[in-house]
Formats: sequence, C-alpha cells, structure tokens
Amino acid sequence: MIKDQVTPETSYKRVPMLNAYVHDIAMDDLVENFTEGVMLTLHVDMIMKLQQDREFYDLLDKFDVVTCDSQIMYFSTKWLGTPVQERVSGSDYFPKFYMHHKDNPDITVFLCGGKPGIADLAMKNVNAKVGREMIVGVDAPDFNFDTNPAEIERMIAAINDSGATVCLVGLAGGRQEKFIMKYRDRMPGVTLWLPLGGTIDYESGTFDRPPVWITEWGFEWLYRLIKEPRVRFHRYVIHEPPFLWAVLKQKFGWYKDPFGDK
Repeated sequence: MIKDQVTPETSYKRVPMLNAYVHDIAMDDLVENFTEGVMLTLHVDMIMKLQQDREFYDLLDKFDVVTCDSQIMYFSTKWLGTPVQERVSGSDYFPKFYMHHKDNPDITVFLCGGKPGIADLAMKNVNAKVGREMIVGVDAPDFNFDTNPAEIERMIAAINDSGATVCLVGLAGGRQEKFIMKYRDRMPGVTLWLPLGGTIDYESGTFDRPPVWITEWGFEWLYRLIKEPRVRFHRYVIHEPPFLWAVLKQKFGWYKDPFGDK
C-alpha cells in the first residue's frame, strides 16, 4: 500500500488543492508499487463535489493514494507553486496496470459499472490484450443502486462470487467512492479498489479517447462536451467553472474550506 510514508523509496508528499490534496506521484511508480488499498483519482468535477458533499469530504483521508486526474488541476498545481510530477488519470492508469500484471495470476479484476453490456465488451477487450481471463466478472448495477438495499446486496454477492482480487468501480464520482468505503469490509477477497469512473466505457471501445494533444493542452473537457453535449453540459458548463475562481482565491489566500471544522 502507498501512503504518505511507506519506505524512503515510496514517500509521496501531499500537495494541497482547495479543501483536498493530491499525492505527488508518477504514473510508473503507481503502477509498480500500488497493489493494495483504495485509490482516488481526483479531477475537477470531483473536487467541486468536495465543496458541497460533507459525506464525501469526510472520506478523503481514508484513501491510500490520491492522484491528480486533470490537466487543468496539473496546471493549477504549477501556478500555485506546488507542482506535481504529472497528471495521473484513471483511464491512462488502468491499461498500464493490466499490462503490467498480465502474467500475474494473483491479479484478477471485477468490473462494476457501466450500462448493460458495456462492461462485457470491456472484459472481452482487456482479456484479449493480456492473453488470459484477468477480468473474471462484470456487473451493471441499477442507476439508483445506492437507494436500493437489495441491489447493493446483489452487487456485493456478485463481487464476492467472482473471486476477484481487484475491483474497478465505475458508478460516478462520489457515489462509487462511498460504495467502496461503506461496503469493502464485506468483500475481503478484494485487496485493491479502483474507483475509475468512465474507464469501463473507454475499455469497451464504445467511447473514443481524444487525441493526446487535446488532453495535454487541457481541452479534454471540451472534446467530451462536443461528443456528449446533453450528458456533459451541466458538469462542464455549470458545475466546474467555479473551480478556477476557487484556485484564484487559494493563490491569494482568500479560499476558505466550506467544511473547515476538521
């Protein structure tokens, strides 16, 4: 597990970002060393939820590693004078993870999330790439799973029955993390939890990733907005722009944690 301190070789400092933080960690280090615990890939949408969602905010210190999953956030750490080494997104991390462990029989993965049939496509694609049945189970929970105790019980049973040691959860930012933290003790066979949002869609091949230059220049949000305007409009046009104002306030010492009573 990677925390703020493990060994001198894997000591990662926290870099403050509004009322949260990211670890200053490189992708290769994460792939090589993080084999047990819970990851959080922090992006702009998620950090804005942390300004409003106290339940989610209170979970922050329970994650073993928090990565900077946003090129805009990466640029912000530079502007604030506390740069991280690189952007470490979940959709970039997961392909590196499964190829790194393709010959490791101890690594088996369950995909929890996506629309019906999407995770099945992702399973087929990943298993073909690694040359074995690394993905051992999939599930597409109901959208309102978190208000349905019977659905949650079914999800837990499916994960346990698969025998997977790794669970990738794609149930939307905030909701997926709450599910993991609330129920992971009931799934003891899973030693690595990866709440990675839309990664299942990417691995299924049903949603194309933007060209690298678009991501590197911080315009992935615009690419996604153009591709899915109805789905993405509220997130990218209404929900996320206040992030830039909040970072400006942090730069000049005006920012106040809305839950500053910790």
